[in-house]
Amino acid sequence: MTVVETPRSTGLIARVQNILMKPAAEWDVIANEAATVPGLFTGYACILAAIPPLATIVSTAVFAHGAIVIALIAAVLSYIVSLLGVFIIHFIINALAPSFGATSNGVQAMKLVVYAYTASWVAGIGNLIPVLGLLIVLAGSIYSLYLMYIGLPKLMHCPPDKTMVYFIVSLVVAVVVYMVLGMIVGMIMLSVTLALAGAVAVGAAGLAGSGIH
Repeated sequence: MTVVETPRSTGLIARVQNILMKPAAEWDVIANEAATVPGLFTGYACILAAIPPLATIVSTAVFAHGAIVIALIAAVLSYIVSLLGVFIIHFIINALAPSFGATSNGVQAMKLVVYAYTASWVAGIGNLIPVLGLLIVLAGSIYSLYLMYIGLPKLMHCPPDKTMVYFIVSLVVAVVVYMVLGMIVGMIMLSVTLALAGAVAVGAAGLAGSGIH
């Protein structure tokens, strides 16, 4: 049975442990599993991608009460961006496959991305700890890149001599995608912040006016 077919609690936890602790062997298992893009997305990605934003919300509630509204909005946006990024990157990796002698397969590409992201998502628990948590998140992101690199030839069947170039090109395209998404999120957050600041200013002016009269 696959992580998509088994109960989410047991199957998901086992998959997380295996891909983090023994990735080479787990990629071999994953490569031969029956799965679907929607199943991988909703049964795995949507669950683990919630870890970083939830950790951020909890941390903000504990250490910066006044910023909770901004933190909630930022968390929702980061969650959406994370999931959107997974879908876009899986599409990119699959589209690039023929250029590097690999086999184009949307399901295998989605497997590669969602399971490689495991380390990054789990490391998102570090958002609970201000400053120090950044190191944990960075370590998780680096390990996710390693997971993707060793999983690429196993799932996409690219020639060994083209794996590195395939990986680098996919990574560069992914970085560009996230930069664009980051800019969009930044613009949204700026607009929200300005709107909230304006609302606070109007409220303060109203109170001051009431006090005068």
